[in-house]
Amino acid sequence: MSDALDILKDFPANTYAEWHEATLKLLKGKPYDKVMIKKTYEGIDIQPMYFQADMEKLDHIDALPGQAPYVRGTSAQGNLIETWKIAQEITTPDPEEFNEAAVNDLNRGQDALNIPFDKATSQGLNPDQAGADIVGIGGLSVASVNDLETALANIDITQLPILLHSGFSGAGMAALFSAYLTKQGKRIADVKGCLGVDPLGYLAKEGTLPISLEKAYDEMAQVVLWAKDNAPELKTACVHGEYYQYSGGSAVEEVAFGIAVAVEYIRAMQKRGVDIDTAANSIIFSFSIGGDLFMELAKFRAARMAWCKVAEAFGAGDEGQKMFIHGRTSTWNKTHVDPWVNMLRVSTEAFSAILGGVDSMHVGPFDEIFRQPNEFSRRIARNVQILLRDEGHLGRVVDPAGGSWYMENMTSELAEKIWPLFQEIEGKGGLFKALGQNFPQDKTAEIAAAKQKSIAVRKDVFVGTNMYPNLAEKKEEADDFDTIAFQKDRSRQLSAIQKGADLASLLDSVSSEKASINAAIVDNAAKAAVQGATLGELSAALRQGVDGNETINALNIHRGAEAFEKVRRATEAYIEKTGDAPKLFLANNGPVPKHKGRADFSTAFFNVAAFETIPNTGFDTPEEAADAALESGAKAVIITGTDDMYVKVVPVIAKKIKENNPEVMILLAGMPKDHIEAFKEAGVDEFVHIRSNAIDLLGKLQKHMGVI
Repeated sequence: MSDALDILKDFPANTYAEWHEATLKLLKGKPYDKVMIKKTYEGIDIQPMYFQADMEKLDHIDALPGQAPYVRGTSAQGNLIETWKIAQEITTPDPEEFNEAAVNDLNRGQDALNIPFDKATSQGLNPDQAGADIVGIGGLSVASVNDLETALANIDITQLPILLHSGFSGAGMAALFSAYLTKQGKRIADVKGCLGVDPLGYLAKEGTLPISLEKAYDEMAQVVLWAKDNAPELKTACVHGEYYQYSGGSAVEEVAFGIAVAVEYIRAMQKRGVDIDTAANSIIFSFSIGGDLFMELAKFRAARMAWCKVAEAFGAGDEGQKMFIHGRTSTWNKTHVDPWVNMLRVSTEAFSAILGGVDSMHVGPFDEIFRQPNEFSRRIARNVQILLRDEGHLGRVVDPAGGSWYMENMTSELAEKIWPLFQEIEGKGGLFKALGQNFPQDKTAEIAAAKQKSIAVRKDVFVGTNMYPNLAEKKEEADDFDTIAFQKDRSRQLSAIQKGADLASLLDSVSSEKASINAAIVDNAAKAAVQGATLGELSAALRQGVDGNETINALNIHRGAEAFEKVRRATEAYIEKTGDAPKLFLANNGPVPKHKGRADFSTAFFNVAAFETIPNTGFDTPEEAADAALESGAKAVIITGTDDMYVKVVPVIAKKIKENNPEVMILLAGMPKDHIEAFKEAGVDEFVHIRSNAIDLLGKLQKHMGVI
């Protein structure tokens, strides 16, 4: 490089006004706002460029990592001293098989134990008390200390953090874990992690709560006070904000509703004599990690900012103002069609979560949405985190996004969107009352509808599902899990438990203490568990004589690609039944350069539904194209070419085909606005273009071709 080069002189800075003027010239009359500004589902306008002046309006910009409002993380060292925890879920339902998977994974890089329980356990029911349809579904089946001894054999849970997803009540599970540790000769005080009680999350997801919310809060307070006295490093509530994202909500809804849940828990705890610092420190937040890398990164930063403001308003100290975040890669954007792409999706999601400063993370195996992950899929998912940490060296930096004009502005704007929604929930009397009014359900459904519209026109892309399909793909089958046989086996194991002589009196003591808000009830329950009390027996004792339940409209938890998967599966079923794929004839006009673009677009469009197209190199005359289409026997024909040739060729092709076989559906590649009506009169039935609603059009085609 020449010594004479002067950067400032030879490359003078340009002002925003100069850049904007040059951009308008390049747009040649196209609207700047539509072309250059990206509008998000959060209601944020993403600008094409950000400038240093944009930072002047940000209040948080001077805060360092570890300083309030904790936008840049809750620790000054970030991941330098201790990295985020690799907390992969292990959902194997059988305790013995769970242990095999857990020992394997913990010996191969996982450093936190993340245990979802099956639906029966989450309800506090034994396998023989619950319906077979919920036993073994969703996670580990636990009903006794014996089950924990089997599931945790050769695992020292005092040496690694745990995250238990305990459903709407943690009292019974706290007692089982305390009893398990007593029998192992270990101290519950040495256990770190979270017991994971979340009654409002359970209610929002399932639509019902088997006990009254006030009773659930009583049990929550009892567990909080027990942990304060006996397990000071064990948090007891896990707010599952991801349910609002799984039902279609944006980052704004997920964080605002999540914080509203935590606020309701704090108020319920304070009402029951729990001090603010104990209540605030008992809570962790579980958020999804979606596919928008920068928005998700900003979400975690904005969530910490918002929580700091809320906890400070309650009078919580510094530790209570720090949000502990567990990140979980989203299920909303995962697909059963071409599920291998899920491996790639979770890679970018994990990257954004780490840069956003999560404290622990689960990266979903590619097949978790449709079957029990096996050793292979668990290993690939686990290694995503290990690779980013050990090969990507993301543990060697502290808030690498900090100071980015783009990221800091997005973080601030997102926090500004979260706050008024949170205040609106407060105005409705809190999250529970808002759920009763269908507010969160309607809000997430509104965003979900906007997303589905974009998915249908393929503005939002699911690689391999609504774009770039793989027709050679063989469907990955779900497991054939025999719930009835599993329930029988678990019930048999339960019947073999030996009961202590003092069990009855200990269960009576639990029942007599159920109305007391103190730590004694969990201590008594733990003593009963040592004597052989099961989870179901403990739950019955805790709730003896207590009536009431809660019912709301559950969140509509779903996946974004489901409509396209349904279309694809319908055609696959037709192919399996008939032995042949439904085909469309490509009526290509002119030489290859004239029709190739639209022919390729059309082929890809119909491949999404597993349709095949009959190709050719093009026809010299429209009559030849029509004759070839009729000769092919195809039930549908797609005309391709350029707009300037359509005026001459489309009426000829369409009329000739319809005159000879009116049952043939004729589609035109493109949307020549000036000739739509004329082409329809000539016989064109549908138009295929970049704004087509693919779900609707492919569905019509399936009906026409006898697929459905």
